[in-house]
Amino acid sequence: MLSALAVGESRVTGLLEGHDVLATAAAMRAMGADIERRDDGEWRIHGVGVGGLLQPREALDMGNSGTSTRLLMGLVASHPITVTFAGDASLSGRPMGRVIDPLSQMGADISASPGGRLPLMVRGLAPAIPLSYRLPMASAQVKSAVLLAGLNASGITEVIEPVPTRDHSERMLKGFGATLEVEVEPNGTRWISIMGEAELRPQTIVVPGDPSSAAFFIVAALVVPGSDVTIANVGLNPTRAGLVEVLRAMGGDIELLDAREVGGEPVADLRVRHSTLKGIEVDPAVVPSMVDEFPILFVAAALAEGRTTTTGLDELRVKESDRLSVMASGLEAIGARVAESEDGLVIDGTGGEPLPGGATIAGHLDHRICMSFAIAGLVSKAPVTIDDIAPVATSFPNFEALLTGLQR
Repeated sequence: MLSALAVGESRVTGLLEGHDVLATAAAMRAMGADIERRDDGEWRIHGVGVGGLLQPREALDMGNSGTSTRLLMGLVASHPITVTFAGDASLSGRPMGRVIDPLSQMGADISASPGGRLPLMVRGLAPAIPLSYRLPMASAQVKSAVLLAGLNASGITEVIEPVPTRDHSERMLKGFGATLEVEVEPNGTRWISIMGEAELRPQTIVVPGDPSSAAFFIVAALVVPGSDVTIANVGLNPTRAGLVEVLRAMGGDIELLDAREVGGEPVADLRVRHSTLKGIEVDPAVVPSMVDEFPILFVAAALAEGRTTTTGLDELRVKESDRLSVMASGLEAIGARVAESEDGLVIDGTGGEPLPGGATIAGHLDHRICMSFAIAGLVSKAPVTIDDIAPVATSFPNFEALLTGLQR
């Protein structure tokens, strides 16, 4: 997205070419960017400049990607174009009101389907009206949408973040040359301001490995007896590394090798060995740093000794599926002991013994649900069947091949 708003050629390597990323590239092409994937895997993007997005001829099909949709709504909101966003059945069921509200305050005219859902139409205003917006919930997507809209606003746009969330957008905006400042209060509240009518510079970017994708193999190595797996080049941004710290607190043997910095992001290789995990009470303060990793954490908890308690997970109910309800029912179906509360799960683990398994799990078109139960199947006495693994391609198209390659 940022390369498409820069003037000149950006080059990107190491890109995770899942359906979400490909849908985003197609959307940026439809709005005027020249985007090419070379045979060697390098992507080259010639941008149109901030304010230069063009009117697409057709609706943008965002597939299953809520992140792409919300961030692109922010970009479009400050351009003089009208864009219709559509998606699959899962994405069309997800609420967009949390983004619609601040973008409307910045001057965008947004018409959504009932419940603030897709399909929806955004009529942008250029330049947008600067805004000082306090996030009502911890959401990196809402924060990023407002900051991206602020790129083409007439002045300073400010986001006040009471609870820190992943900060990739801030790092990347600075890297592309946006004037962005972050001030942190003693209580942790972050004030993020960006100067509008920005001029972005093209970049050469090496993308580190996705910690959300690595999470499945981290847990697999911890719970499958005899495992010793090294996962290379994992991004360990502190706003994303909550799972590693929680698993270590549970007794997980996770060693960081060759810690380094790549493109402003901390990166390391992770050596993970089979461990006897112990149940803990997970501090809800870590939720923003691992909100997407809770489904696979629940699998680890089901194999741990003792009880694991999680709270503060309301956000999981409005992901690709209601991840609390779906994970609770699926784990129960394969023999785990689970109690569901309004905002979390309480799981009594097996103490390292295999789960009974022997059930068919409904993935609910949710890639993280499907991958979590694939890992659970590795440590179950009877096979675990997942009804449809096609959604996995949205974020991790080579997941099955990598998992098969690890089993000996």
